[in-house]
Amino acid sequence: MQNPIRSALSIRPEAADDREAVGRLLLGAFPTSDEAGLVERLREDGDAAVSLVAVEAREVVGYVLFSRLRAPAAALALAPLAVRADRRRRGIGSRLVESGLDRARQENWRGAVVLGDPAYYPRFGFRPDTVRGMASPYAGPALMGLAFAEGSLSGPRIEHAPAFTSL
Repeated sequence: MQNPIRSALSIRPEAADDREAVGRLLLGAFPTSDEAGLVERLREDGDAAVSLVAVEAREVVGYVLFSRLRAPAAALALAPLAVRADRRRRGIGSRLVESGLDRARQENWRGAVVLGDPAYYPRFGFRPDTVRGMASPYAGPALMGLAFAEGSLSGPRIEHAPAFTSL
């Protein structure tokens, strides 16, 4: 029997009509409005590269954004990832991340970094050792990288889009 969540859920690129629902989702998913503001600024600055929504019964129940990094070139930062509270622990976040990574590969991005839960993101291939030694204001065990090809995510530093300085 097919998983009912998988059959009722669709993952698709964010459309302009989704922005209000995405904003409400982000405001409900995080303790402050920082992530909602980050997304708005990344959009305004043209740094949003891969932006996907999870839709169930015509409602946005999840969201992920991958934005352009300044360094290393041709790499992305995954942030934020959000799933509506009543839809968590059903694989929606995982499907969003997997779909975003697939799209990034298809669009010839070289890799991605995430500042996130070290118990969650390794399931997608993110590893701290991939970015070890690269300078970043977010350096630490929660900063992880995923190279899409051997050595494709390298350099002296990780530099996020300017919008991240407002966090």
